[in-house]
Amino acid sequence: MPTWSDFVGDARLRELVRLSLTNNRDLRLAMANVDLVRAQYRIQRANEAPTVNLGATGNRQTREGGDISSAYTAGLMVSAWEIDFFGRLASLSEAALAQFMASEEAARAAQTSLVASVASTWLALQVDDELLALTRSTLQTREDALRLTRLRFDNGAASALDLRQAESLTAAARATLAQQQRQRSQRLNALTLLAGQSIPESLLPGPVEARQMSALADVPEGLPSDLLERRPDIRQAEQQLRAANANIGAARAAFFPRISLTASLGSASTELSGLFRNGSWGFTLAPQAMLPIFDLGRNQAALDASRVSREAAVAQYEKAIQTAFREVSDALAGRTTLDEQLTAQEALVQAEAERLRLADLRYRNGVASFLDVLDAQRSLFAARQALSQTRLARQLNQVDLYRALGGGWSTADQAQRASPAGRS
Repeated sequence: MPTWSDFVGDARLRELVRLSLTNNRDLRLAMANVDLVRAQYRIQRANEAPTVNLGATGNRQTREGGDISSAYTAGLMVSAWEIDFFGRLASLSEAALAQFMASEEAARAAQTSLVASVASTWLALQVDDELLALTRSTLQTREDALRLTRLRFDNGAASALDLRQAESLTAAARATLAQQQRQRSQRLNALTLLAGQSIPESLLPGPVEARQMSALADVPEGLPSDLLERRPDIRQAEQQLRAANANIGAARAAFFPRISLTASLGSASTELSGLFRNGSWGFTLAPQAMLPIFDLGRNQAALDASRVSREAAVAQYEKAIQTAFREVSDALAGRTTLDEQLTAQEALVQAEAERLRLADLRYRNGVASFLDVLDAQRSLFAARQALSQTRLARQLNQVDLYRALGGGWSTADQAQRASPAGRS
């Protein structure tokens, strides 16, 4: 089975995921629910076996004539043990087992979702740092340009329009910087909540690594389609369908006689000191059969409700499968188009950088106005921001595909695809 560590390549991100899997409160709640449903299954399973108690009783009463009679008993007792001739208890145990296995799949789904959320937030924080570095650099450049433009304006070498345009671009950069600082703080708070503790500075990303795109393993080509069967939500829906089928069996068995047995094995005596003497041992056996005759339609309603629940479980199972195929298709479609978009965005940044160089050269030679330079600066800044966002979208697409595949893939999956049986 694939593990999240095969998908996460960056050592800092891997350590952060480990912290999150240990401390995240939502995952703890999911695991606690598994323990709870496991205990409920054990309780239901125990109902199939008789409960044997060790008991002792004593009774004294006055009879006619004033005599006092005593009766003492001690031994093993079985109270109303239902003999499961028609499979009611077995069906209930089967339903409880399926619910327990469904809760385990729900916990696996919560773990996969947590890993994906931590990776997505960490990558977004990484790009936030890169955008902050870009905006600070841009703001510094624009402040330098504003000082130069103001000096030229004071000496009559620049127009008021040039000055206002430089002031506008500088103010826009300051506003963008404040917005990005707020966004980074909120992103860090979200990551802290996912991790369940304060995040060490050594585990936080830096802006340089955002250009490397090596934090996550890329998805290999030609993975087998049966990977979707591993998705926890599909397995959870499958187990819930099994539970619904078992509940129908239990509801149907309620129409048949219910046979129970009360028994005891022990000693009885009129004197406490004679309880365990020879000849005082005996047993009692009291079987009972109950056949429902009139219950105002209660059993029929329970059976109808179980059948409706099964239909709902079938619909949920079908929906889980359809959702899985759609999510995988969306992620794969995004993978191709995002690669093309990233290539185009990189070419746009290069073109805008060359445009700015030429505009500045023309301005210094008196061929173009300063507005051309400012417009080129603004366009280059926007193109670089878009490039960072596209890189992030490409990485988040990898996370989406990891989530859509139910927690990743393994080398065995690739080998299965490469084999003749996997290609068939």
